[in-house]
Order: sequence, then structure tokens, then C-alpha cells
Amino acid sequence: MTVNTKKVWFITGASSGFGRCLVTEVLGRGDRVIATSRSWKSLEVLEGTNENLRVLQLDVTGGPDIIRAKMAEAAAFFGGLDVIVNNAGVNYLGMLEEGGSPYLRKQFDVCLFGVRFLNPGAKNVMDVTTAALPYLRAQKDGTVIIIGSRSAWIPEFPVSPRLYSSSYASAKAALHALAEAFSGELAHLNIRVLLVEPSAFRTGMASAEGFMDGLERKDRIPDYDLPRNKTLDLFKAVRSQPGSVPGDPVKAMAAVVDVVRGEGVAVGRPWPTYLVLGKDAEKAILAKTEKLKNHLEEWTDVVRGVDFETVNVT
Repeated sequence: MTVNTKKVWFITGASSGFGRCLVTEVLGRGDRVIATSRSWKSLEVLEGTNENLRVLQLDVTGGPDIIRAKMAEAAAFFGGLDVIVNNAGVNYLGMLEEGGSPYLRKQFDVCLFGVRFLNPGAKNVMDVTTAALPYLRAQKDGTVIIIGSRSAWIPEFPVSPRLYSSSYASAKAALHALAEAFSGELAHLNIRVLLVEPSAFRTGMASAEGFMDGLERKDRIPDYDLPRNKTLDLFKAVRSQPGSVPGDPVKAMAAVVDVVRGEGVAVGRPWPTYLVLGKDAEKAILAKTEKLKNHLEEWTDVVRGVDFETVNVT
């Protein structure tokens, strides 16, 4: 941790949604924030509003060298870094067969790696995290936060009858595995990882430009019209009635800050690694774990029956 008792937070995607709510919450607790966004225009309104806030234009799809240079600039603002927040939130809807590997690769690039020509709001979790880790390793202390999604638990139709977001769910599942892998690798260095798994929140994602392009493509396969139309109807309803989305992003980010600082809802509780936010996320995880439990019980003889026979050596 830095010498100053105030934690220094580096937050990507701070111009709106979870990122902006998190900036406000962290500053309200007295910590320091480096708020980043690709668009300087979206950060101008924040500049100079709080002595504990610095803003930094950062194109996280610019590649490892650019991100490392920006991270060094960020670390110089307050003399260090303590909490790195990967606030990934881009969703490309569409049917897997229609989009094929190029569309799926596009989603993975956005969520995990980052490619310059993709959506400018993309958050490159891998490059941002690895650029920050030298600072956290040097002080043998720190926190990496990765904003995942309940979608990682519900890519299949029976669990989510109204929503087909297969490419997004697949990328988020990979992101979850990445967070767990980092958690294991960094534990001995006293660097904690928090995987946040939210339900649907009023962050404005469904109103983003190009959000439903993959569902409205011209080369549609008629066999997928049923799931496609259900998903289109769902998000059109959300756009027309944003108040129907139950999740409050302010409350969600307050819980995240509680966990990192050991305050509020986190008092007396061990580090969770996972932070599930919202009833729908809870429902999705319980449904998936029950499904897997049932499989193991039904197929126990097969699960346990594929080892070599025990050979007794005399």
C-alpha cells in the first residue's frame, strides 16, 4: 500500500455507468481516484472538482506499451496505486452461427485483450492489469477488481428464456476464469482479486450505439428468429422503460468499496473473491450449480468409473 493511508484507485471506464458511480463513492469515502476514459470530453466535467481526483485520458485498446506509459503517469499522481478497477461493459448481441468466429473473436478482444478498431469503450483487462501489477508487487499489497457478469453463468437457453447473449456470456466466462487465475497467482504477494458478478443494472448499456446490430444483421438465419426476436423484444422494452431494470448501480458500487475497505457490509467477513450483486445473478448461479450437482449425482458411476484398475505390485 502507498505511504499515505488513503487508497489510490485507478478506474477504467469512468465516464458513465458503474465507473462513474464508483468514482463518486470512492471520493466520498476519502480515498483518491485516477479516473480514466478514452474520451477526454467525458472527463472534462470531472477535472478540478475534487483534490483527491485526477483524470487521465486512456485508450485501453492502444496496446501494452501505451498502457504501461499511462500507468506510470497515473502512479506518479499520488505516489502509487492500490486498487485497479477493470470496468468492462461492452456487449455484442447476436447468434453464434450467424456471427461465426469473427464476431465471437471481436467480443473476446473487447473483454479480454483489446483491438484499436473495436468499440472505443472497450476495457482491456489483460493489458491494464499487467501494467499495474509491477506497482502492486513492489509494495506487496493491492487489489485488482474485475467487473464480470451473471451472463457467464447463463449462456444456455433453458436458464435464460428471454435473453440470447451467447458471445458476451462466453467472453465473460473467460474473464471469470482469468480473474480466478490471477487470484491464485497473486495471493502469495498479498494482492487480492475481486470478481464482481452483477445482474442487470441501470447503467445505460442497452442504449449504447450498435448494441443490437448483431441481432438486426441482414444475413439472418430464419431458424434463429424465435430466440432473436425474444432478445430484441427484451432490450427494446428496456430502452423504452429503463426504469424497469431493478439494479441500482450506486448501491452496487457502495458494496464494492465496502469490500475493498473492509467497511459497512464487509465488516467481520473474510475476503470474498466473488461479489455477486443482484437477485437475478443469485438465481442464475444457484440454477447452474444445481444443474451440475444433479449431473454428478445422475452420472456418478460414469464419473468415477474411468480410472485404470488398481494394480497391486508385490
